[in-house]
Amino acid sequence: MSPCPEEQLGSSPEAVAPTPPLDSDIPREWWDEFEAAARRPLAVRIRYSFIHTYKPVLDDARFRAFDTMEEYRQWCEANLPEWLGYGRL
Repeated sequence: MSPCPEEQLGSSPEAVAPTPPLDSDIPREWWDEFEAAARRPLAVRIRYSFIHTYKPVLDDARFRAFDTMEEYRQWCEANLPEWLGYGRL
């Protein structure tokens, strides 16, 4: 059985995280989490970086096509929840 991609890649030397500056406003626990993440192999960081979030209406059809941008904008305003951010300003 071959090793998983994480074991094959190993940690790269450039993944060493800096220590926080003394006058930093960033809490120490955030720096600690960042440093732990930076020590993970690249394959693990990439796998954990993509999070699928279901978007109502948008994810309910395989695709949609519109003849004009105006038609698309009107559809967005009529069908999508405001919190998705597809409305006009």
